[in-house]
Amino acid sequence: MAEKKSKLVEIKTKPTTASVEDFINSFEEQKRKDSFVILELMKEATSEEPKLWGSSIIGFGNMRYKSPKTGREVDWLKIGFAPRKANLSLYVSVSIAEHAKALEKLGKHKTGVGCLYINKLEDVDINVLKEIINASLKGK
Repeated sequence: MAEKKSKLVEIKTKPTTASVEDFINSFEEQKRKDSFVILELMKEATSEEPKLWGSSIIGFGNMRYKSPKTGREVDWLKIGFAPRKANLSLYVSVSIAEHAKALEKLGKHKTGVGCLYINKLEDVDINVLKEIINASLKGK
């Protein structure tokens, strides 16, 4: 009888010891201000300290994520965000569609499979964003 092989894969994006604050402070003023607000929202929601994952993602907590398509498993952050040149990318869910009702009330945004993209916080309702962040942590 053959042993079942684990599909746990080691990914390149892992938590580092780099300073989250130094990373955020490297951005222009608006992106920096918005990043510190999101940092505090996620810190409050998770009760965890942020870590810089790879060179550009600020993550909170750890979880094992298993892809429903491939069965591949990776260690990943529970929730996080990445201040990018074009926008703020929020990693709040494996399937952003589960937040459809809240997204209708959020304000100006775009979505990917598991990401929420916001240009700047003034474009969205911060209370709805907080609701999405908190809801995405349930069950993780």
